[in-house]
Amino acid sequence: MASFDDNIFFATIGELNKKIKGGDFSLSELMRAFCDRLEKLGPRYNALALSLRERAVRQAKEVEGEIKRGRFRGPLQGIPFAAKDLLAVPGEVTTWGGRPYAAQVFDYEATALEKLRKTGAILLGKLSMVELAGGGGYRYANASLFGPGLNPWDRSRWSGGSSSGSGSAVAAGLVTFALGSETSGSILTPSAFCGVTGLRPTYGLVSRYGAMALSWTMDKIGPMCRSAEDCGLVLHAIAGGDSKDPGSARKSFYYAPRFAKELKEIRVGYAPVDFEEWPAPVARDAFRQALEAIRALGVQMKEVALPDLPYGLVTSTVIAAEGSAVFEELITSGRVEQLADRKQIAGLKAGRDILARDYLKAMRLRRIIQQAFRELLTDVDVLLAPARNSAASKISEPLDRGGATPAPKQPGMRPLIPAGNLAGLPALCLPCGFAENLPVAIQLVSRPFTENTILSLGKHFQSATDWHKKRPPVT
Repeated sequence: MASFDDNIFFATIGELNKKIKGGDFSLSELMRAFCDRLEKLGPRYNALALSLRERAVRQAKEVEGEIKRGRFRGPLQGIPFAAKDLLAVPGEVTTWGGRPYAAQVFDYEATALEKLRKTGAILLGKLSMVELAGGGGYRYANASLFGPGLNPWDRSRWSGGSSSGSGSAVAAGLVTFALGSETSGSILTPSAFCGVTGLRPTYGLVSRYGAMALSWTMDKIGPMCRSAEDCGLVLHAIAGGDSKDPGSARKSFYYAPRFAKELKEIRVGYAPVDFEEWPAPVARDAFRQALEAIRALGVQMKEVALPDLPYGLVTSTVIAAEGSAVFEELITSGRVEQLADRKQIAGLKAGRDILARDYLKAMRLRRIIQQAFRELLTDVDVLLAPARNSAASKISEPLDRGGATPAPKQPGMRPLIPAGNLAGLPALCLPCGFAENLPVAIQLVSRPFTENTILSLGKHFQSATDWHKKRPPVT
């Protein structure tokens, strides 16, 4: 069997595809090497939910035959990836991260996985997640059937939720890319904590058929990768209309950064307080340098602030009401007691008590929030802020602990994650440095269906910096 070093395991999609097309090695041997690594190191980070080795090796042989016959499907052909364990693979267990569903098997395939399979990308396994994608709210990182997601940069730290396994697996070089999901931060948070590039697409751009529902009006499927360019390539493959998803926007996406606005024409909105006061003191230098790196690209910078609206309250009301409806049978049957986190159990139960008038009021406020963003994004093209204000927390710490220092007087864009999810906006998470040897990241947010704008800006940022190329001390 051929020998593969870390340069292969940490290669981008483009780099790996070039070697595959060039016949540098057997694709079957490459898949076995990645499967070995995923099976060996995945449990070390509590990242692996299910290995799909036999399926992967079988598909690798098929793809290898296509390449030998000169049939090249595109840049994802032969690329190894894995998916969060809320996406259905026919005939295989899909646990949704929770003990009540530990033996759950579906006979159909999630649309996003089907689309990737048709590009020749090879699914190596299912990745761990916070139980039920965090529905009901949870207090500790160990709210998962697989234990707390451990960060490859420091295993005493959390990899982030709820796409914890996806963040760890990409960061540790176990797969070239992974699929995650976000309802309010579940792609951006693990991407930021693990130092990978993650993309939350516009609501409705990627089909959720075959994915566990938490909030019908807010759930999104997106890629977690090595670079902005890789995110664009994966989104190109998985986006598109789907009649099987009632929330589908029925729009396609074509990754075409060459047709994006020139840098000098892009208007970037930011709030100085987001970089000077809101971040943890040890992270401020990294965020200041990231802000200056964006400015140095030649974009137009403009100070902005989010309107004063109850983003957090609206988000929690919508997710709690919809999530408790989704999991009504779990709650009423009593099986909800099998979940690992007592706060989450209580939260799911409490969601059933939300009154219809309160849910409808939240949805009316959501429309106001969407209109506010439409107005804000006529003055600027992109919003820039830290993805998270600090590095990953310790797995032993409660996630709802309060801040140690007084909050700044100006809110800036601190609630951009819940606000952006309510408005259905795309966001790109970019590693931008370190705080006490742990990754930190910025986020770029733009108006709906303008992913090419943030991907282009992200690609330029990553051409000028090398934070996305840093590797954890995998042990």
